[in-house]
Amino acid sequence: MNYVIIGNGIAGIKAVEAIRQFDPTGGITMIADETFLPYCRPMISHLLEGSIQSGKLSIRGPKFYDNFNIKPVLGNRVSGIDVENRRVFIKNKKAYPFDKLLIATGADPRPIKADGLDLENIFFMRTEAHIRQMLKIMPKAKSALVLGGGLVGFKAACGLLCRGIKVTMLISSDYPLSMQVDKKAGEMILKELAAKELKVMVKETVVGFEGDKRVKSACLTDGTKIDCDMVVVGKGVKPAVDFVPRDKINVDLGILVNHLLETNIPGIYAAGDVAESIDIARKERWVNAIWPEAETQGRIAGMNMTGQKVVYKGSLSRNVIRVFGLDIMTGGLVNPPSGSNYEIISHNDCRLKTYRKLVFRSDKLVGMIMVNAVEQGGILVSLIQSEMPVKIPKEFLLDRSFNFRQLIR
Repeated sequence: MNYVIIGNGIAGIKAVEAIRQFDPTGGITMIADETFLPYCRPMISHLLEGSIQSGKLSIRGPKFYDNFNIKPVLGNRVSGIDVENRRVFIKNKKAYPFDKLLIATGADPRPIKADGLDLENIFFMRTEAHIRQMLKIMPKAKSALVLGGGLVGFKAACGLLCRGIKVTMLISSDYPLSMQVDKKAGEMILKELAAKELKVMVKETVVGFEGDKRVKSACLTDGTKIDCDMVVVGKGVKPAVDFVPRDKINVDLGILVNHLLETNIPGIYAAGDVAESIDIARKERWVNAIWPEAETQGRIAGMNMTGQKVVYKGSLSRNVIRVFGLDIMTGGLVNPPSGSNYEIISHNDCRLKTYRKLVFRSDKLVGMIMVNAVEQGGILVSLIQSEMPVKIPKEFLLDRSFNFRQLIR
């Protein structure tokens, strides 16, 4: 059997390790556009803030490719797939044949439309290479503009603040982390950021950048200009599917996969941030671009590529993040559609700076937000994942003394 893995992130790594568990001798080619050893992408913000060094990002040792008998093709981005003849092409037109293919290319930074994007010191924040580029110019930077109030934008802003750089965060929504939290939690985050001297401008977008070779200022939709020595674009990501033949392989936002993580083409699989599967809480197709799901999907896809037939139940969004003095944990559907058949209960303690919100569909928990006192968050996420009916009064789950034994009496 000849396996080709596109991508050497966590999904690709887990797939290789699963393949080798069941097929020790099959040929494996791993194609990746980065040249670094496999590393922990979520940790690049720690590299930005200076809390870890570059060598600490690696999640596999220098002998990884040798130990698993992998042929690495690094520094090469895939340019196309010949579905009929079972071949993958890289940009120099060299072809790699496959019997089984895994697309685990992850996601690319979401681009923006603005004048002056060709100026220097305007960065995306997705890879270790992006961070290294920023670190080179940061000693001379005094002020930075961060575009986007999601996880990427927030981590960029915090990292730059740790380096002593004055930061303005520009977001188009009403509050930061609007894809992860609700309005109440968002307001708590805004208050915390203001206390830490991180300036946040809401409901604003940039239309252009000005400068002489290097960026010096940004122009906003309301005509305001913001001086800045550097810009970090953190407007989210989109699945890396530019090379996928959409007339052959079904693609919506991501590559559509079934319960085996197989596409509509037998023998071609997708896993990680590029894959679109059923969301457990939403009960519809969704791309949950988070590390734990990429890890699980890669492992299951790898096993299925060897013929094991392991079912993937579906993905679930969840995040844990610290916003200075706030610990925030979310999972599932936190902002259900208005007028829909959902029940929401919540509790807020302003004195203790705690907030809990639970979203139910009938007797099943499908979403949760916790701000501070997040110790029980794992139980709630497991409750969503298991789709276990809640037979006790739902308000019990808001209590900080709640424990799992109460659910199984």
